[in-house]
Amino acid sequence: MKIFYVSRIKILFIIFFLTAASIMGWEGINTYYNQQSSMVTLEPLYQGSPERKDIALTFNVDWGEEVLPDILKLLSEKKIKATFFITGRFAEKFPDLVKKIDTLEFEIGNHGYSHFHPNSSNEEKNKEEILKTEKVFKKLGVRYVKMYAPPYGECSPNVVRWAHDIGYKTVMWTIDTVDWKNKPADEIVNKVINGAHNGAIVLMHPKEATLEALPTIIDELKEQGFRFKTISQITPGAKGQNR
Repeated sequence: MKIFYVSRIKILFIIFFLTAASIMGWEGINTYYNQQSSMVTLEPLYQGSPERKDIALTFNVDWGEEVLPDILKLLSEKKIKATFFITGRFAEKFPDLVKKIDTLEFEIGNHGYSHFHPNSSNEEKNKEEILKTEKVFKKLGVRYVKMYAPPYGECSPNVVRWAHDIGYKTVMWTIDTVDWKNKPADEIVNKVINGAHNGAIVLMHPKEATLEALPTIIDELKEQGFRFKTISQITPGAKGQNR
């Protein structure tokens, strides 16, 4: 009885599939399949592999042009890899700074164009913000990865799916320095050192206190055996760079 039941289910499925194909055509079947696939829950990237002692410093950039050059200099001198998520409007306003980030071989990711609120915006607006920034990067001729750090850390399931639809992986963090609230340097240091773990992603911004905290953070984490990587380096199957 059990074998007959399974076989009947298979036969019914085949009949259903062939009937649907005759009504909708193969293109319709493919569209239906894609629609169902898009309903699968997608998760943002919060950390890299817990098996490796890697850590990623990330900087969300929509302001801080007066501090950013010194951060780049410090990271370069200490030979530290990092990822900068940049807004399109910042890139348009300070193209030479963005080109310098690329020239120094840091990684560039997408932070939307106008630092909008993704969760309260529709699909069209979300995709427009990412693609508009991508166009700015292409115009500047800088390398970028299809990684998206949504402004304000707003990553509702729709926001993540819409980014995925246009080829972007949404990136969050495991350690938030909250440096944008003008935290003192020692508090930023303690937040990162105490929270450090394998595959950690650290969220920072180009602030004076962050610049002051970075040497201590880098030196102490190095002593603990951490390796500084970019987001794409700690992400399995990450896509290559684009221009």
